[in-house]
Amino acid sequence: MHKKIFILILPFILFSNVYGQRETTKNLAKFDHRFMHFGFLLGINSANFVVDRFPPNVPGSDSLFVLEPHAATGFNLGIISAMHLNEYFSLRFTPNLSFASRSLKYRFETLEGPKEYIKEIESTLINFPLAIKYKSVRINNFSAYILLGAAYTIDLASNVGHENVSKNPNDIIVAIKKGDYVGEIGFGTDFYLEYFKFGIELKMSYGIRDLLDHDNTQFSEPINTLRSKIFMLSFTFEG
Repeated sequence: MHKKIFILILPFILFSNVYGQRETTKNLAKFDHRFMHFGFLLGINSANFVVDRFPPNVPGSDSLFVLEPHAATGFNLGIISAMHLNEYFSLRFTPNLSFASRSLKYRFETLEGPKEYIKEIESTLINFPLAIKYKSVRINNFSAYILLGAAYTIDLASNVGHENVSKNPNDIIVAIKKGDYVGEIGFGTDFYLEYFKFGIELKMSYGIRDLLDHDNTQFSEPINTLRSKIFMLSFTFEG
């Protein structure tokens, strides 16, 4: 996924070097001097988990040979509202809806031989990110920026509280809590076009809260903490 993101961004980086250095007429000359502006974003994400396992002597961990998180690709859409604090700093609120998927792969060593299970975890996230954006000096119709912020997320597909009554391991669900707090860091580029500002942004989000519902199944017992990790590539349109 990281290689795909780099391949997607590389043409824009090369284009921005040419675009920023070429002398041209300034578009949207007063854009950064307004008090507020609005827009929307479209993006793709790569969601995953950071897993902290208990040591092998914990009940339920003895037979667990492999526990690996696996990322999957999803997409985001949201709105942008930005308040300009000065020419270089702005406060951005970008609530968005994110469709994400990730999985946990287990491999147990049993008397019958190794057994593997993959637990798919689907999430529909409503994200409420608030960030400070610092942009570089504008060169013609181009500028770069970094941002730092935090967000509260709500998982509408959360299955916390689900009772795993089945004895069949294939039917046991790994339950995820509904709310999470995340820290975010990102960077991007802005292109001032004739009628709107177009941007490309790569943002990384890292969860703070343990998301796992510890319901004492063979799939939850070996896990100490389960935190979210999401990379998002967004295309922004602001006017």
